[in-house]
Amino acid sequence: MAADGEEQHLRRALSNRHIQLLAIGGAIGTGLFMGSGKTISVAGPSVIFVYMIIGFMLFFVMRAMGELLLSNLKYKSFSDFASDLLGPWAGFFTGWTYWFCWVVTGVADVIAIAGYTDALIPGIPLWIPGVLVIVILLALNLPTVAAFGEMEFWFALIKIVAIVALIITGLVMIFTGFQHDAGTASFSNLWDKGGMFPHGFMGFVAGFQIAVFAFVGIELVGTAAAETKDPKRNLPKAINAIPIRVLLFYVGALIVLMAVTPWTEYVAGESPFIAMFALAGLGIAATVVNLVVLTSAMSSANSGIYSTSRMVFGLAQDGDAPRVFARLSRRRVPQNALFLSCILLLSGVVLLYAGKDIGTAFDMVTTVSALCFMFVWTIFLCSYLVYRRTRKDKVAASTFRLPGGVFMVYVVLAFFVFILWALTTQPDTLTALLVTPLWFVLLFVAWIFVRRSPNHLARHAAHIAHLRDDSVEAD
Repeated sequence: MAADGEEQHLRRALSNRHIQLLAIGGAIGTGLFMGSGKTISVAGPSVIFVYMIIGFMLFFVMRAMGELLLSNLKYKSFSDFASDLLGPWAGFFTGWTYWFCWVVTGVADVIAIAGYTDALIPGIPLWIPGVLVIVILLALNLPTVAAFGEMEFWFALIKIVAIVALIITGLVMIFTGFQHDAGTASFSNLWDKGGMFPHGFMGFVAGFQIAVFAFVGIELVGTAAAETKDPKRNLPKAINAIPIRVLLFYVGALIVLMAVTPWTEYVAGESPFIAMFALAGLGIAATVVNLVVLTSAMSSANSGIYSTSRMVFGLAQDGDAPRVFARLSRRRVPQNALFLSCILLLSGVVLLYAGKDIGTAFDMVTTVSALCFMFVWTIFLCSYLVYRRTRKDKVAASTFRLPGGVFMVYVVLAFFVFILWALTTQPDTLTALLVTPLWFVLLFVAWIFVRRSPNHLARHAAHIAHLRDDSVEAD
């Protein structure tokens, strides 16, 4: 382990193969497998446009993030460019909010994994899979970052195979005119049951408040920027492929699902994937999809452990977290930050025994988490506006510019305002919207104390000086 006085750096060990699958895994959440039933039931076929619009808007968020990260390869994560461009408060709020998002999501994943395991192995004590998954993920993340990349590669590949299998199976059923209890598999099912907007404009709006949460994690490639081989080549490739992934994995899958079975047959809480494979005569559909969703939850928990540990490492380097978390192992892994993340995930095991209403409570908590992700995405865009105004030499030299520039930033910010309004239209999401500011009040109180620390000021000043020193090569 390096001495405390040395500046320690993460190792660039993630290849193009890892980054591409990490980006896909981040864009395909468990919500697509289990949450799409509810989205279809409230929005009908218009859910296709919902996913297209959200994917379109978030593509510009990712392009802004990519341009900022590539403008200075010494930026190790987005908290670095937020701190440099907006000020130390932005790095503090962004880093800790992103950490909070993934800790909450990771705890939810641990609970979900225990539930899926119980469905596959009835009667198993819930704490066993909960603890086991944390131990496995820690053991696989500790050796090297390449081990994380390899594991996430295979997790993402399983999700891709499942979705491609669904699309192929569905297309065969559609083109052969497959008959079932709810009718005939046909593309006409998309508009024959009340049109594309069966619940009117407000049904369309309701689709947004659910679907936006399925895209949480799309920014993971930004967290991995410091450990990416040849980032100038690999990051643009991963980000530019986002529209194709959204069209194939979200829009393509949903079109096939609603063409095989009319949207009126889908209900919240049931996986459309299981229903369609079962229709096709695959008796083991429930087991197969449960395994896929279990893998998806494992992938999300794995991403949570990775991203929270790297974010805490960056915060510690910047003086916004205890110095002990800025230490790396001999293999350039922030092991202390990893241990912190895993200890916090163990709280999910405790919550497994907190009562029957834990599922309802967790729906609200993960909604709060997703709102915080929107805050982080907004910081990306605000940082980009300052970058365009103050770093004109970097803008001129950029080879990966945001299409539409400043205009598209304001379009996406307006879209986020629309999402916030959409969240006020339903009681459960409105409650989450009203609770979320408590996190920022807590952060503000912490910031008041942190910013007064001479140690924090010195470490932050040194870190920003390093980021801005063009005479020092990026690691």
